[in-house]
Amino acid sequence: MKTHEQSTERGQSTEREQSTARGRGTEAAAAHAADRYAAAAPAAGNRAATAPAAGGPAVVSPAAAVAAAAAAAGAGEDATVTVTDEGLPAWLDPVARAARTIEPDQLSRFLPPESGAGRQSAVLVLFGEGERGPELLLMERSGSLRSHAGQPSFPGGSLDPEDGDQATTGPLRAALREAREETGLDPRGVQIFGVLPRLYIPVSGFVVTPVLGWWRSPSPVGVVDPGETARVFTVPVADLTDPANRATTVHPSGHRGPAFLVESALVWGFTAGVIDRILHYAGWERPWDAAKQVPLDWRA
Repeated sequence: MKTHEQSTERGQSTEREQSTARGRGTEAAAAHAADRYAAAAPAAGNRAATAPAAGGPAVVSPAAAVAAAAAAAGAGEDATVTVTDEGLPAWLDPVARAARTIEPDQLSRFLPPESGAGRQSAVLVLFGEGERGPELLLMERSGSLRSHAGQPSFPGGSLDPEDGDQATTGPLRAALREAREETGLDPRGVQIFGVLPRLYIPVSGFVVTPVLGWWRSPSPVGVVDPGETARVFTVPVADLTDPANRATTVHPSGHRGPAFLVESALVWGFTAGVIDRILHYAGWERPWDAAKQVPLDWRA
């Protein structure tokens, strides 16, 4: 998504203290999950394009992405989009349960206008299994962009007319389509298992639907358009829950929000807010020092 990182979300800071005791047990559970799934993780070759090459980021050519998209469509990829949590790995069950019960104001204080205003969009929150266990797929915006250069985000973007009804399957199709266009991901390997409540980004006017996916059949991913994306990478959930990697960003406007220092990147804004809430309501959050601050500048 081109402008999703223009705002940060929090609104539930007091709940962190309530999860402290549970977090200690979660640390052990996260370690156990990593050990359990490391042996069954996809071979490194499955995501060879994820890691940057020596001379720069891995690239999936636009022509190849378009050809793959056409082949997938011809195979009936877009005929049906379903949401099911059947067959998920056990470690994803807490996320699926949270998706079924979480209320909008538990995710953010910024909710869509009652008037229906706002540009409809969607992001794909894609969980997979890597060499270090459960992980999330992220991308980093190109450093040459005029706004939010170098900022990490979920794959995603605005709904197109061909995505269909914005109130039903439109956001699901949009999230998969945008992920394919931005990372070269094969949507046929993704199982959508949940949809979080729509959120609002006041600065950009976007109404965003986070779509939860399980990367059942991993496919190579990488940069499709270097003019827009610098790299595509995965982050182990163990790193996201590590207190040493957590911080609070502080914008010159005074706004504060959760952040993650992972994979040589500062993940903040909308993306960090969603990750933070998922970790919390899935019971994966570990106690961390919210007083650890990372200042942002006005360009952020």
